[in-house]
Amino acid sequence: MEFEHTTLSNGLTIVGEINTSALSAAVGFFVRTGSRDETSDISGVSHFLEHMMFKGTDKLSALDVNEAFDRLGAKYNAFTSEENTVYYAAVLPEYLLEVTELWSRLMRPSLRQDDFDIEKNIIKEEIAMYKDLPQFDVMDRCKTLHFKDHPCGHTVLGTEESITALSAEQMRNYFANRYAPNNMVLACCGNFDFDKICSLAEAECGKWTPSEVTRELSFYPGSKDKQRDKKANLMREHICLVSPAVAMQDERRFATSLLAMIIGDGTGSRYFWALVDPAIAEIAAMQYESMDGVGVLYSYIRCGSENVSKVAEILQSIFKDLTARGVGEDELRKAQNKVLSALTIKCEQPMGRLINLGFNWVYLKQYRSMADDVRAVKTVTVDDVNSIITEFNPGDFTQLCIGPPAD
Repeated sequence: MEFEHTTLSNGLTIVGEINTSALSAAVGFFVRTGSRDETSDISGVSHFLEHMMFKGTDKLSALDVNEAFDRLGAKYNAFTSEENTVYYAAVLPEYLLEVTELWSRLMRPSLRQDDFDIEKNIIKEEIAMYKDLPQFDVMDRCKTLHFKDHPCGHTVLGTEESITALSAEQMRNYFANRYAPNNMVLACCGNFDFDKICSLAEAECGKWTPSEVTRELSFYPGSKDKQRDKKANLMREHICLVSPAVAMQDERRFATSLLAMIIGDGTGSRYFWALVDPAIAEIAAMQYESMDGVGVLYSYIRCGSENVSKVAEILQSIFKDLTARGVGEDELRKAQNKVLSALTIKCEQPMGRLINLGFNWVYLKQYRSMADDVRAVKTVTVDDVNSIITEFNPGDFTQLCIGPPAD
């Protein structure tokens, strides 16, 4: 592996991890913008804008865009989160320059009014669709309950009301500010020529105008509120717990990810043996999300109404035991093996490495090889994990439940 990076005069950073033995290559534009960067009157604009980027430019129609990706055999897509919007593609090495050129042009879209009007209805349909998915709905709303007035509580999709009221001009203004070259990273992984990528980026992106881009950064301990909402036609209880954790910039994120694995992995975790294996809950899982200046542990549990009280008692017992005794060496070793297996399998392909490469630069301004991450996971100790439990107390959480009305 060889790492290269450079920054254009307008602030666009280009990073590359070259692996000449790879049989593919991947490229992505990482834009440091998401729902936490929005105000209430433009809630959902980042995700809406992600959709609009595929509608084409002044010279490319949406059909032209689709045909171009298809012609190159690209596996391509995009996603929006609270903090980032990422556009990516994986191709055979001989097509990387062409797909990078295509993405570079799409990063300056036309944002046509007629496309905007059509896509608005699609976004509203997507919001309605996710409201019909209780697992998504409970976690999205619990995040908002947890963060209260903190910007990380903004929903990525927005609301039907905010999307209805959003204008194309508001989107264009948001784009002009947030999609500035100094707020973006162009990342490449796999078998490619870094100098050629840089030359292409200079030609296609070098004239983009930088902008003064800001983001409010602050840690937030969470509201710790508890709430239950009734919803007709539901047959199961959907429970979400959110507790604070370390930020992406904190080296203890590796210990925190192992803690989440120990508590709530799909097999062999404390949740699994106490809730899923004895058939008290159908699903019980925990995941860790590290963000800019803040982090959270999410738990999702689904069970029958008759088991809600029992689930609550078991959860209290799990967290009480964690506080009293912490985790053990055997638990940690199993979690490390699971994390390392997942990391290694993911990073065997350039597309798997791309996200790590891009986000490490977006958040940390540093290159971390897979070996660096493997070493960081392996060197976590029981004391490291237990110190996270002591400091952040995952048993002190915000909770939202959505379930059927009482009989």
